[in-house]
Amino acid sequence: MIAEFRLPDLGEGLTEAEVVQWLVAPGEQVALNQTLAEVETAKAVVELPSPYEGTVSSLHAEAGQTVAVGAPLIAFEVEGEEPEGQDAPVGGEAAEGEKAQPNLVGYGAAPSTAGRPARRARRIGGTPPVADTAVLEAAPHDAAPSASVETVVERPRSTPPVRAHAKRLGVDLVLVAAEVGDRLITRHDVDAYAQRIGARQDDTVASTPGPSRVPRPTRDDRARETRIPIRGVRKHTAAAMVQSAFTAPHVTVFHTVDVTATMDLLAGLREDRALSGHRIGPLAVVAKAVCLALAGAPGLNARWDEESGEIVQYGYVDLGIAAATDRGLIVPMIRDAERLTLVELADAVGALAETARAGKTSPAELAGGTFSISNIGVFGVEAGTPILPPGQSGILAIGAVRRQPWEYRGEIALRQVMTLSLSFDHRLVDGAEGARFLKAVADILEEPGRAMLLS
Repeated sequence: MIAEFRLPDLGEGLTEAEVVQWLVAPGEQVALNQTLAEVETAKAVVELPSPYEGTVSSLHAEAGQTVAVGAPLIAFEVEGEEPEGQDAPVGGEAAEGEKAQPNLVGYGAAPSTAGRPARRARRIGGTPPVADTAVLEAAPHDAAPSASVETVVERPRSTPPVRAHAKRLGVDLVLVAAEVGDRLITRHDVDAYAQRIGARQDDTVASTPGPSRVPRPTRDDRARETRIPIRGVRKHTAAAMVQSAFTAPHVTVFHTVDVTATMDLLAGLREDRALSGHRIGPLAVVAKAVCLALAGAPGLNARWDEESGEIVQYGYVDLGIAAATDRGLIVPMIRDAERLTLVELADAVGALAETARAGKTSPAELAGGTFSISNIGVFGVEAGTPILPPGQSGILAIGAVRRQPWEYRGEIALRQVMTLSLSFDHRLVDGAEGARFLKAVADILEEPGRAMLLS
């Protein structure tokens, strides 16, 4: 029988995902849990394992297409007979008296339509809009409104960004739906329809004499700007940053510290053969210093709970490390970072960065976090004003390590220095607590032996 696999709920309230690439093709035999495709959500690239063992019958989406949660993604030919007189229920409600198809772990609850309101039907009457007659002739009779009969049609399936895009182009989604059928209308469908209509209008204008024709932009004119869709990780990050910037009152303080002793320590660790399999850098030392200093600054390891009217202080440190990727900025977490040694933290930071660059960070690794670090020094930047991740009260940006003249033991010497930039939520943290925390981190970096007093 034919079994359809619908896009599952990937967690964190995500409503759609974009197909990055298919790893199977129609006619290919697949095994249970074999990876079918990579999809990009608003947070990460996720691999989808197969819930069936069988032969791929068809793919319902192309690479680059955005698919809504619950929409058909791929169809399989699997063993078993299809019930007579009805379609086999797949990925949704089982028929009465029929055993439901089990879900794979991590796919969330099975989609259910019970108790959900049906999509609102849209009543259309009066004079029909100006439409592409070729499309109307090829489409079903109820694809467009009639001039004499009031018709009730179902609102075309699309996402709000696609509807806004269609409105900007003057495209009626009812006519697009007549071409694409009952599947979700994508931005590509709208653009393709608009391009066809524009080509026909150009032919009409070209055949009409007169000086009123406005020339279309040339290819060179269009090449002067590039439009990139706002989606995936970048869209999620933008919304989160706007929310944070206009919710939490940010305060940023700076402190420049002599980290020569820390750099000497790292040089010695690199020469230790017992640590040859570990890459311990300044970020790992800062992470360890942050975990130690947070013990004396509970306000910086907390969140403001507006609904309950409480400040929630954490007894653990889920340390976020900001990572720049080709898809945008993400902040994966190192869980219970305060329990890790310096070497373990270095290994965790390295694994986190490698996974992020490969686009394999899971949504679970991006959820939560109690305090974050942003290493802007890798770009040669000395200082900045980082924005708080939503739900966190503190974030520390570490600048580039640079050699410069510095007062050292009463004389001027060439030392290695680093600027620390701490942003915090002034609702939870006052200036004194923020300054004490920043000074505690700086003291450890200036004299790493001080960590022995805090651990």
